[in-house]
Amino acid sequence: MSSSHSKTSSSVMSDHIGFLGGRIPTEIEIMSKHLKDLDKESFRKMLKVVVNGIEGKNCNEAMKSIAESSALSEEKLSHVVAGMYVLLKEALRLPVSSLKQEAFKEDLRELRISEDFITDFASVVFGNRRTTLETAAIQQGPRLPGLEEFRWRVDVAISTSSLARALQPSILMQMKLSDGNIHRFEVPVSKFQELRYNVALILKEMNDLEKRSILKIQD
Repeated sequence: MSSSHSKTSSSVMSDHIGFLGGRIPTEIEIMSKHLKDLDKESFRKMLKVVVNGIEGKNCNEAMKSIAESSALSEEKLSHVVAGMYVLLKEALRLPVSSLKQEAFKEDLRELRISEDFITDFASVVFGNRRTTLETAAIQQGPRLPGLEEFRWRVDVAISTSSLARALQPSILMQMKLSDGNIHRFEVPVSKFQELRYNVALILKEMNDLEKRSILKIQD
């Protein structure tokens, strides 16, 4: 029984996809290598600068002060700041309901980040300022127009220059976006069925990934 449980646990662990996705961003990989050269005080100063930057504050003077007092080169400092920024933005884009604190910490341990730094990262992502940071991150990031209204109807072409399309039903759709633009398009029933199938397949795969993550946390 024990060997069977061990095999199942190993399989679940290998299927786990962290909050950074299947491929770790280059900025975070480089940052993790340079963090070992930072003391705790310098790390916290830089983390504060990055957090203030996400909130939209001017951090030029604070960053200049850190650069003047740090033993790290300016190039390494820029790599650390870039990595911190990407890491926090990636974590903040996920709702707390899907990103658990222990799973977040475990992902950082896999990057060989020290426990003290992991604790500080977690205090930002799961702390009292999270709501403020989430709002700021959304406002600063690129945004696409939202869907305000969607209308559709089934249409059958009676008179058409193409015999293949005669009496073939199609779906006419109209979308009104938040920027005022209106888009109209026609979709054959066969293509609509293909779209419906692919959407259902994606939702199933997302559900499977979520179940794997839950099993990994329980282990």
